[in-house]
Amino acid sequence: MVVAFRLPVLLVIWCMLGRAEEPEAILQRAVQAHQAGDMQAAIQGYKEFLKIQPASVLAHSNLGAALAHQGEYGDAIREYKEALTLAPDNPAIALNLAIAYYKLGEIGKAAAELIALRARQPDNQQVNLLLADCWLRLGENQKVIAMLDPMYAAHRDDDGLAYLLGTALIRDGQTNRGQLVIDKILHNGDSAEARLLMGTTKFSVHDFAGAVKDLARAVELNPSLPSVHSYYGQALLSTGDAAGAVREFRLELQQDPNDFSANLDLGALLRQDQELDEAAQYIERALRVRPRDPGAEFQMASIKVAQGKLEEARQRLENTIKESPTFVEAHVTLATVYYRLKRKADGDRERGVVQKLNAEIQARQPASQTSAPGPTEKPQ
Repeated sequence: MVVAFRLPVLLVIWCMLGRAEEPEAILQRAVQAHQAGDMQAAIQGYKEFLKIQPASVLAHSNLGAALAHQGEYGDAIREYKEALTLAPDNPAIALNLAIAYYKLGEIGKAAAELIALRARQPDNQQVNLLLADCWLRLGENQKVIAMLDPMYAAHRDDDGLAYLLGTALIRDGQTNRGQLVIDKILHNGDSAEARLLMGTTKFSVHDFAGAVKDLARAVELNPSLPSVHSYYGQALLSTGDAAGAVREFRLELQQDPNDFSANLDLGALLRQDQELDEAAQYIERALRVRPRDPGAEFQMASIKVAQGKLEEARQRLENTIKESPTFVEAHVTLATVYYRLKRKADGDRERGVVQKLNAEIQARQPASQTSAPGPTEKPQ
């Protein structure tokens, strides 16, 4: 009986002593699995190690990297944040956090992290170019120009930098300056980047047929170029080829699910085809990239109207016109919603706003230009 009692006790003590060196061995195995590309084993190992040593910066950071590699960006962000709590001045982890936000489509949050990082590392080219890309996606073209102009003056042979600057200039309406940057890229031969810039330049001056030609060539040269399918889709849509536009928007979203324009335009087309549930998914994604964007909010409100969710539509439209008081279509739709809700006085007020805005538009345009349509609903 004594021997039978002591043997298990000795085994327990031996096992406890054996585990004294186990944490480092667990971490080493996780790192080895990570380096070998076995992400599931790495994730499991890092998590096991963190149960024992939860204050390990390395384990949190590496776990974040392994999760990001698997596309689990939300969980990766949590791990990077934990690592930065323990090591707030680590620039590599801060950059990885920004990239995870970027991949998740939280472009505003990615930009905020990159702005803080750039304040500490103003000469970090990766940080600068990624921040420029974020600002482009957010529509902050002038910020891109202000940051990249001096950099381009010193690095005119950097086609990546030139591409971002040229894109910002064209989107900002500075087509002449943008054309100069494009010409510089063209000196290096025909390229998808140059064709994309040429196409977007022509698109900005309403040469839609010319834009289609250049953008088709850009797709041919490099179908993986960011935003190329999105812009090609917009050009096709402007020439009346809605089916081709849908195809291109879907292709863009296959390689970049967070492209704002592709999500917005595809969602709008699906809404018009009464594919409301699918349309809402794309508009929600667009709003994740650019929260409170008036165009995206308007599309979502229109979906809610079509679904009969009038109160939700009303709230969205009221918020939209607060942000963009001259958004005629939003006032038109809000008037319609008010009439459906039996709020005649509010509907009449919005009709009056629409009439005033249309009169202002007509005063600025040739007589051949028509005004925006009025509400489809009549007062009850």
